[in-house]
Amino acid sequence: MTLRLSTVILPVDRWHEGGRAKWRRAEELGFHTAYTYDHLSWRTFRDGPWFGALPTLTAAATATERLRLGTLVTSPNFRHPVTLAKELMSLDDISGGRVTLGIGAGGNGFDATALGQEAWTPKERADRFGEFVPLLDRLLTEGAVTERGAFYTAEEVRNIPGCVQRPRLPFAVAATGPRGLRLAARHGQAWVTTGDPKLYETGTPEQSVEALRGQVEKLGKACAETGRNVAELGKVLLTGFTPDRSRPLESLDAFVDFAGTHRDLGFTELVIHWPIADSDFAADQTVFETIATEALAQLG
Repeated sequence: MTLRLSTVILPVDRWHEGGRAKWRRAEELGFHTAYTYDHLSWRTFRDGPWFGALPTLTAAATATERLRLGTLVTSPNFRHPVTLAKELMSLDDISGGRVTLGIGAGGNGFDATALGQEAWTPKERADRFGEFVPLLDRLLTEGAVTERGAFYTAEEVRNIPGCVQRPRLPFAVAATGPRGLRLAARHGQAWVTTGDPKLYETGTPEQSVEALRGQVEKLGKACAETGRNVAELGKVLLTGFTPDRSRPLESLDAFVDFAGTHRDLGFTELVIHWPIADSDFAADQTVFETIATEALAQLG
């Protein structure tokens, strides 16, 4: 697969005070996909503006024509497959079939307890995710669904007329553990990783490359176990969470070097954060836009 370059636009701007302009500019710059985070609040942005992912993507769909749109990532922390499926089907329709669902098991952030529940253990998250993804798959592909699981129930649920994209909009499944990788192999059109979080603080870029190489190999094994050709899956790296941090965005040459290294690992899509001043995602906007328009051509 050809390497693609995408961006993630955090939902921190009022739509008419910069939000709309960013999504339109992402399309002008030629990004393959523009994603946003599906959280109720997130990390250091908790006490500032933060808007809902699906309404933001709906607005972005009406403001753009070619740009693919997606979440990185949606999780069961505050979503239910039944209501999520209806919203995704509607968003896919409004966008003319330009939506990708990035989906993951969730974590221990603010979303984990926002609805009053205790934060789930890693096993509980994996158990729920293992039920969430297959049910969501059914809800988006079948005309009527009844299912009673340990965590989620659907009773004669209908999603007519279904997605514009057939048989449904694509799933990009975020996973590093064996159970999540098997879900990606069975239900994903792409796989997403941020690298090995244990290396973020004290690891080196070289160690990160080896860790990512190992993750790609594990994905291949999961695909083999399920009878899936791993080449069918896109392999997406959400950048900014490896020991490289924001250094690849410091110059065009730095990014081309970073992109080439990770393309050689088998990644087919790199996602870079739209710059946000005075944050972990601060970067020079001019350099960022030069990367967007020139980096892939320099890779050859």
